[in-house]
Amino acid sequence: MSLPAPSPDALAASHALQHRIAADIARQGGAISFASFMEQALYAPDLGYYTGGAAKLGQDGDFTTAPELSPLFGGALAHVAAAIIAQSAPRILEFGAGTGKLARDILTELAKLGVTVDSYAIVELSGELRARQQEALRDFPQVTWLDGFPDSFDGVVVGNEVLDAMPVHLVSKTAAGWRELHVTIADGRFAWQPADLDPVLVEQLARQIPHADELPEGYVTELHGVACGFMRSLGALLAKGRGAAILLDYGFPAHEFYLEDRAAGTLMCHYRHHAHADPFYLPGLQDVTAHVDFTAMALAAQDAGADVLAYMSQAAFLLGAGIGDLLLRTDPADTKRYLPQSNAVHKLLSPAEMGELFKVLVVGKDIDLPAALAASDRAHRL
Repeated sequence: MSLPAPSPDALAASHALQHRIAADIARQGGAISFASFMEQALYAPDLGYYTGGAAKLGQDGDFTTAPELSPLFGGALAHVAAAIIAQSAPRILEFGAGTGKLARDILTELAKLGVTVDSYAIVELSGELRARQQEALRDFPQVTWLDGFPDSFDGVVVGNEVLDAMPVHLVSKTAAGWRELHVTIADGRFAWQPADLDPVLVEQLARQIPHADELPEGYVTELHGVACGFMRSLGALLAKGRGAAILLDYGFPAHEFYLEDRAAGTLMCHYRHHAHADPFYLPGLQDVTAHVDFTAMALAAQDAGADVLAYMSQAAFLLGAGIGDLLLRTDPADTKRYLPQSNAVHKLLSPAEMGELFKVLVVGKDIDLPAALAASDRAHRL
């Protein structure tokens, strides 16, 4: 691959993480699950992609998220949050808040709407991103940071591109049935090694891909056990109170996910604004993600007692949330200010950009969504 060369310090950090993972492989008898590899590559203390010190987001990072494109993204989310807060409590909980820009844009727009937020709590695993958030949100005293789920919660939960970064197990269809793909070391490099499925993965496979036996030999895909566990915890939290969670990410419902032409799976890596499919390339320096199975996420939340309130494309959600009206706050005749905002909104809405690939799942309890969103609901397609 022709990718930008890392700095000597970055390369040294990646080598340190590779030695750490290799030592873990040796301790575990010669192989570990890909989920374990991915967890260490992303979250190993001080060395993982999200726990190290390298910039992740924006022009100087590895990828750009929707909040980085336009404040109107957070502004539109704020209008939906206001409707949920009116039925629950003036509290917001965000998972994986990136640079803090989404929180700032949501709070800024809510203030314009006259909606007071008593508490905006952020759960962030990355020390580097938490520091950036604290700087970006220093003028918002209601913002606090948590290390995990609160014991109880009423209000709005936000998660933008959180589920895709949760570790996945990889499985492959063979002539002898489904096998898990473990990570081993061969000739001094990370390599794949087939292994039997344990009972937990057998159950996850049956739950997630009911027609798995019909898929062709050689088919590779991901099992989203960690993300399903997160959704069960989130569903249980919401079921005990009153509120809703808005989850935005790229992915598909199950009937569109496990197609024969997606036989190599959806695993993707992002390094310095380059996308590629090699998860073993410079661990700790690149993001590793998988597309989200939104059917599995909805079922997990539902199993824990939450209701599926809506599912739709990002474009439908943002339009229903009023992003068009927010754009028109800027006079189109003022081309210097209007055109950059219009171009950003186009990227957020266009089917060729983020509008269709990114989906929005809303789960909660005792909440009615605004009519404009309810009209776009496609939960029946899950």
